[in-house]
Amino acid sequence: MSKFARREGPIRLGMVGGGAGAFIGAVHRIAARMDGKFQVVAGALSSTPEKARESGRAIGLPEDRIYSDFTSMAQREGRLGDGIEAVAIVTPNHMHAPVAREFLKRGIHVICDKPLTATLGEAKKLVKAAEGAEALFVLTHNYTGYPMVRQAKAMIDAGALGRIRVVQVEYPQDWLAAPAAADNKQAEWRNDPERSGMGGATGDIGTHAWNLARFVTGLELESLACDLDSFGEGRRTDDNAHVMLRFAGGAKGMLWCSQVAPGHENGLRLRVYGEKGGLEWAQENPTNLWFTPLGEPKRLLTRRGPGMGPEAERLTRTPAGHPEGFLEAFANIYAEAAEAIIAHRSGSEAPAGVTFPTLQDGLEGMMFVDACIRSSQKNAAWVSLK
Repeated sequence: MSKFARREGPIRLGMVGGGAGAFIGAVHRIAARMDGKFQVVAGALSSTPEKARESGRAIGLPEDRIYSDFTSMAQREGRLGDGIEAVAIVTPNHMHAPVAREFLKRGIHVICDKPLTATLGEAKKLVKAAEGAEALFVLTHNYTGYPMVRQAKAMIDAGALGRIRVVQVEYPQDWLAAPAAADNKQAEWRNDPERSGMGGATGDIGTHAWNLARFVTGLELESLACDLDSFGEGRRTDDNAHVMLRFAGGAKGMLWCSQVAPGHENGLRLRVYGEKGGLEWAQENPTNLWFTPLGEPKRLLTRRGPGMGPEAERLTRTPAGHPEGFLEAFANIYAEAAEAIIAHRSGSEAPAGVTFPTLQDGLEGMMFVDACIRSSQKNAAWVSLK
């Protein structure tokens, strides 16, 4: 039974990183409070004490719950009677592992932005550190929170496509097609291998594409062949990747991720083809799922429309025709995490159907990036994830 078993009401949430001007920190806070299941009560929101205080005050944190560093936050919150139950980690990648370890060892649940860590070695060490912790680990691969992604997964699980033959997933962006402005903090740390870790586009968006394909199809990878490029002048991390995939059972796949593709804003798209039909979903039009049974006309399935199953229905909030998108999908990950944390308070299992990306998904993502790098270094030779 959790040390938080007697607690009731919203889950007390802390945050590390995500201070003033940080896009992803604001997204996590919106997602956490959308369903009223979390309350942000503490934070170490910046790497400098002055910015940490400024950011904490800006979101209304009590003065005594604004911390200048994550270590003192973990130590004090772990002792407080009304200390946090969970912490959201929204720092640059190189800080994910050290921050997570501090809170896990105090029994505080971790909700961490992706990728899991900066390196595969760090990821493996974090998995070991978490094994003895009485706390949950949630990784915010938020695209798995879209209702129509859950619909696609349910249809494949039910055999609607038959045996899978081909998987195509792509994630093109154009925000690094030209040199970034000097004051672009996102580009600045993502182009620094010491902070972004191994991989550039592969770690940033390639892991999203890989996770989406794995989540929806359930296929296990046998090997991949990857060609990485850094087209940006002076860029020290990759900004484009072409990856061929061989899955157990004979299915084949292709993954393309790029941050130098003009005309693409956030073009995550998944296509899956089997013996009996195909599915197609695009993040920029997320309420639609195209289903084509073999030999029949193409069908449009819509969120909360005819043919939508319970797996998708449980994650939708508004009537049909009212758009739900990125923030709601992110909130679904938090809502699922809340269900698991509440169950954990009493030592019980999470309700049926509760699903969220885990530490194991994060480790697999880092193994994917590592394999891409190893393959590219060998002139796109076939390598395994092991």
